[in-house]
Amino acid sequence: MTQLIVEPMGDSALLIQFGANVNEAVHAAVQAAASCLERQAFEGFLECVPSFTTLTVYYDLEKLKRSAEHTSAFEFVRCRVEELLKDSGAMPADSRQIIEIPVCYGGEHGPDLSYVAEINGLSEEEVIRIHTGQDFLVYALGFAPGFPYLGGVPERISAPRKATPRLHIPAGSVGIAGTQTGIYPLETPGGWQIIGRTPLALFRPGDQPPVLVQSGQMIRFKAIRTADYERLGGGCR
Repeated sequence: MTQLIVEPMGDSALLIQFGANVNEAVHAAVQAAASCLERQAFEGFLECVPSFTTLTVYYDLEKLKRSAEHTSAFEFVRCRVEELLKDSGAMPADSRQIIEIPVCYGGEHGPDLSYVAEINGLSEEEVIRIHTGQDFLVYALGFAPGFPYLGGVPERISAPRKATPRLHIPAGSVGIAGTQTGIYPLETPGGWQIIGRTPLALFRPGDQPPVLVQSGQMIRFKAIRTADYERLGGGCR
């Protein structure tokens, strides 16, 4: 593993930097590290939160008082983490779970599909074919509970964010911003170009875990008709 940069983050967490560039190799290292720490939790470990190029490790100061008697809690955790991650390696790409997300593209469910097609010199059908033609890595969750940031959108269907965000984007809306795509789990404001909507609920507060997808998984979009959307639990909102 390449040299990690480990820095304190407040008084009860540390941030591990795995690289400066967002790519699948760096993210695989982040996921492998998270898996390693969760399997071999040290005393005081609370949780770790993976992101694009970093992993945040949270720990309980009270539980660390005895273990870190002759050093700071940060130094104790840093040494323990570096020791555990020495041979963590990276998660092989073929081990990633694939989540299929049905999407009704265009029309009232995807009001910006025509714009994305127009600025890229494509038909709406071509945009849909490209968007459903590959698997997307979930780099991180954020913005809203369960919102997946998916990287790797081909340049030929990339689109800029809206100059003025919409005040209301329905839950389940699938959008594109630059070379990222994502799914709004709740009705919120947002500036991504909306090309479709899924009838699946991404945020499920009664479940454990309360979100449908996790960082490190892969998402595969599948085009469905309006009738299928309504049958699966969607419909006009």
